[in-house]
Amino acid sequence: MLFFGFEKKDFDTFHIEGLEERMEAIQERIQPKFKMIGDILTNDLSAMIGTEMFLHIARHARRTVNPPKDTWLAIANNKRGYKQHPHFQIGVFDDHVFIWLAFIYELPGKQEIAKKFLKNIKTLKQTIPEDFVVSLDHMKKDAVSMADLNLKTSLERFRDVKKAEFLIGRHIDANDPLLKDGDQFINLAKETFETLIPIYKLAYK
Repeated sequence: MLFFGFEKKDFDTFHIEGLEERMEAIQERIQPKFKMIGDILTNDLSAMIGTEMFLHIARHARRTVNPPKDTWLAIANNKRGYKQHPHFQIGVFDDHVFIWLAFIYELPGKQEIAKKFLKNIKTLKQTIPEDFVVSLDHMKKDAVSMADLNLKTSLERFRDVKKAEFLIGRHIDANDPLLKDGDQFINLAKETFETLIPIYKLAYK
């Protein structure tokens, strides 16, 4: 199957009331697209990083009442899970698609990684383009552009606050025509991940 892009219906999924109803729509509309995107990008990342990477598609299994506000795929170097490892993500909210390199709060070595990033802050600034965005909480929609971000303060928070996170990448508005072109989107995701691989590798150094 070929990935032909995202459509309005995918974003409208997050306006469906009820956990079961929304989950059904996520499974029918979005997860097959994630499988297609994920298979391509997992192979590419494995080649670019030089280690086997594995695809994980969010199941939202712990949810019993509230329907998810977003959904995602994750690519990590661990077959069993991704949350405790630096990982790459692509996901959908009702108004945008995100492409992340994610360091989330479940990461056991988060403090050490933060210290490493602070020590190499100049490299990070040189590696991350100014139009990329950073999020400090994957549960929230908002993100700050690198141009407007105080990187040092954000990394100190990531180091010192237990629930603090650090996600770097791109937001693409739901109305952006690029999202309707599968090839264009895949190429943008590849290019984003390729730009961020030095930071991924730095975390493991």
